[in-house]
Amino acid sequence: MGELGFWAIAEREPDRLAVVDIDHTRTTYGELYREANRLAHGLRQRGLGTGDVLATVLPNSVEAVALTLATAQAGLYLVPANYHLTGAEIGYLLADSGAKAVVAHERFGPAAISAADDRPLARFAVGTIDGFEPYPALTADQPAELPAERTAGALMTYTSGTTGQPKGVRRPLTGLDPHTAGEYGTFLFQVYGIPMLGDGVHLVTAPMYHTAVSNHVTAALHSGHAVVLMDRWTPEDMLARIDRHRVTSTHLVPTMFHRMLRLPEAERARYDVSSMTHAVHGAAPCPVATKRDMVAWWGPVIYEYYAASEGGGTLATPEDFEKKPGSVGRPWAISEIAVTDDDFNRRAPGEVGTVWIKMGAQTFRYHRDEEKTRRSWRDGFFTVGDAGYLDDDGYLYLCDRKSDVIIAGGVNIYPAEIESVLLQHPDVADCAVFGIPNDDWGEEVKAAVEPMPGTDTDQAQSERLIAYCRESLAAFKCPRSVDFVPDFPRDPIGKVYKRRLRDPYWAGRDRQI
Repeated sequence: MGELGFWAIAEREPDRLAVVDIDHTRTTYGELYREANRLAHGLRQRGLGTGDVLATVLPNSVEAVALTLATAQAGLYLVPANYHLTGAEIGYLLADSGAKAVVAHERFGPAAISAADDRPLARFAVGTIDGFEPYPALTADQPAELPAERTAGALMTYTSGTTGQPKGVRRPLTGLDPHTAGEYGTFLFQVYGIPMLGDGVHLVTAPMYHTAVSNHVTAALHSGHAVVLMDRWTPEDMLARIDRHRVTSTHLVPTMFHRMLRLPEAERARYDVSSMTHAVHGAAPCPVATKRDMVAWWGPVIYEYYAASEGGGTLATPEDFEKKPGSVGRPWAISEIAVTDDDFNRRAPGEVGTVWIKMGAQTFRYHRDEEKTRRSWRDGFFTVGDAGYLDDDGYLYLCDRKSDVIIAGGVNIYPAEIESVLLQHPDVADCAVFGIPNDDWGEEVKAAVEPMPGTDTDQAQSERLIAYCRESLAAFKCPRSVDFVPDFPRDPIGKVYKRRLRDPYWAGRDRQI
């Protein structure tokens, strides 16, 4: 066995720092190792065997990390539920995944009770929830040693999708020994060039029910790094934790960049971010100007990747950004990117088409949705419906999700391009651009703007913002109208739910994409 992977590191260096909880409580590798072992024993004693499913409804916490590791060595699928969902929505995940057990936090007790309802599954609570056993019952009297017949488990997250119910992304279990799987689990950090086994500290800025977030947590632990947990993200709290814990890496989304850059200069100057070496971002297009501002503040530590819950991907290093601003980079060593037309013919460099990804021999299927699985795969490649193009050097540029593309008079208009312009206006805190019905053209461009505090929200301001767009964009791309929305609907990491802004305009009408 090698020297990397959580299990090997914990056995060799049990006193190494593993987790800093949201209240700054510290847990070592040895303590986390023993807890994950007890949990694996406890879950098996409750009847969960290889291929079975454990669901969680947990905030970022040592318990969430320990359960991730426990399932990863007990051959279980882990389904981390979005704790902002209703009881009925979480109940759907429990039923669809076939979960045999659920662990929930008392903060989400009412939703957990409703979700579990009369389902035949074991129930455990961190804290107190009526009808749930206490979480310590899973580990009480269980041995701290490795369980017998260990085999690697897998994460099974649910995609939000654009229509219908969420779909679970389910990969075949590998059958690997967890020590070996742990070594492979350093892959993401090796892609980014993050050193192994040093004094690395990874800041967890978003809920672990997000695929990328959970994958970065386990990559950090398998690489010998400590993870610092956040609960509710704010720019000030993030910067304070970077300063306090000398954070070296983190995973972000562009919305976080925008909100940090809106802080007053004096507030930014309070925090020392010089420890940062890798600020990795993805999940949404990042305007070039925004990234330049972050590089000016944090230095050349900004890395961008392209991936999805289904897999990935590409990477743009800081050097790539200087050479190819706006690109999400070139494929990972195990990946291949193709851009095609609707008949799966390869597009020439510079021509926009559907982006497809191949991850070597890796596969997945959408749980209980063979039709969606079939539509998403072609000749060993899969797609999540993004539009983009490759340049002559093989760098990928994303345009938008195909479902978000605005088609006006037969011309494709990409909202991300317009949003990147509006976000540079000093009166715009955030924005979302989408298509609304137009009887002549099919669709027209609408911009929803979350204004900075104290700015105007009248017709004159709307006209000023449209004129601002015309300075950088062709007239046909510019918004025809602007709505001012005080508070955008957002997910827990701040990403805007664009559909909630767009859908009211399409009530009673079909939008063909």
